[in-house]
Amino acid sequence: MQQHTIAWSEDDAPQQALWRSERGDAPPKRVQFADDTLSADAAYKLASEGVGLLWRGDFQNAKHLIAALERRLDKRGARKPAPKTKASTPTDLGAIFYRHRQAQAQRARVLSMVLLPFQVDYGIALRRAPDVRLACSEAWGAADANLKTEKTHSVASLRELLGIISSHEWRKKGVEISALNRNKKGIPERIHAHYGVFSPVRQEYVELVR
Repeated sequence: MQQHTIAWSEDDAPQQALWRSERGDAPPKRVQFADDTLSADAAYKLASEGVGLLWRGDFQNAKHLIAALERRLDKRGARKPAPKTKASTPTDLGAIFYRHRQAQAQRARVLSMVLLPFQVDYGIALRRAPDVRLACSEAWGAADANLKTEKTHSVASLRELLGIISSHEWRKKGVEISALNRNKKGIPERIHAHYGVFSPVRQEYVELVR
């Protein structure tokens, strides 16, 4: 995957870091610092304009900010009237699906504007930040590889990190697959999928394959 950098200014000096996005999103062109003093309304306005908010405050408050942005997106979506159509023709359904996908893409872009700085070993130097080094290494590769490049520090969206953490927990706990053999207690065997491997939570098609 081609590597990109994200740039910003700090103390009148240009700064840059490696940009990480497993979705392949481009880094925000505008970046400003944000912390616990930033209101949700102000954050929503900036994120909607495509401004990346490089977080410097409490980690848990950044998660609360994501939830606040989701509420505002839901409220905005609820205010939009549904398009009036006389009949559900294939063309109408295609247009409805297209608008839905556009809205989902816009939602993802806004929620991805809350950014986190990562150290060389994938540590996060923010208050109340969890230890995500193992989870990130499973998704991004061994941190030692960063030492071979000049761009050792990195930035990624909080939303992407939450997905990486979720994947890490799935890998630890495993997913029961009813189509597999059962142990002595009659419990289905589990698979422990790596990051990026589709986890078959819906298993009806797995049964068909079996």
